[in-house]
Amino acid sequence: MSLNGKTLFISGGSRGIGLAIALRAARDGANVTIAAKTAEPHPKLPGTIYTAAQEIEQAGGKALPVLCDIRDEAQVAEAVAKTVERFGGIDICVNNASAIQLTGTLETDMKRYDLMHQINTRGTFLVSKMCIPHLKLAKNPHILNLAPPLDMKAKWFKNHVAYTMAKFGMSMCTLGMSAEFAKEGIAVNSLWPISTIDTAAVRNLLGGATVAAMSRSPDIMADAAHAIFLRPSREATGNFYIDEEVLRAEGVTDFSVYAPGATGPLAGDFFVPDEVLARTETQIRNIY
Repeated sequence: MSLNGKTLFISGGSRGIGLAIALRAARDGANVTIAAKTAEPHPKLPGTIYTAAQEIEQAGGKALPVLCDIRDEAQVAEAVAKTVERFGGIDICVNNASAIQLTGTLETDMKRYDLMHQINTRGTFLVSKMCIPHLKLAKNPHILNLAPPLDMKAKWFKNHVAYTMAKFGMSMCTLGMSAEFAKEGIAVNSLWPISTIDTAAVRNLLGGATVAAMSRSPDIMADAAHAIFLRPSREATGNFYIDEEVLRAEGVTDFSVYAPGATGPLAGDFFVPDEVLARTETQIRNIY
């Protein structure tokens, strides 16, 4: 089984986890639309939609880079239309785009609050909404939100309530849409890492090189997403998947390849429920 000939629409996939998911699909021969607003190189963040497209083509896939701010309804509609025109449809929608700021209530300015909610919650809703008419025509359609389990404990809210609300908004899209579109056979799931992932966000915002050394590579999320996409959409929906647990279910037992430089426990990510940490065989340093 593979994603050969399948078409993925990925928001914010010019770098990090989104790009890793794109490249994993490309190795199968998939078509990938990278819908993001990074057209010019950023001084601290590597990658643009054009460099991502080059990597996808080099990996064996077909790429369509589309300059798209997912806060803009017209731009999203145009990006979806271009995808369908180029590739003939959409099989998989990946809501990867996200904004983060880990500040308390008094330290969070409303411009940043609005940005997180417009990209995370509203963006996920909008991109899904635009893709769903085309997903209804696909043979094994999937929506995957890079969003956490809905673990409604105060500890996830108390230090950065605005960010948590925005991320849980994405999770609520999973909860609602999975039930809403079950009859149409569209799988709607969330995927979240058990450990921190070595991305630009971790290096720039969440502890730098120290935390990066305790993190796994984005490849673990890409491999987990790939496994989910191959599951029957009518049977695998409404789940809040954890990357490691997805791969263990696929028979993976050696996870060292995803963190070859780690010498001790990995750093646990935000929002991972206590029961998940309790049942994993991996050494996780829980900072919450």
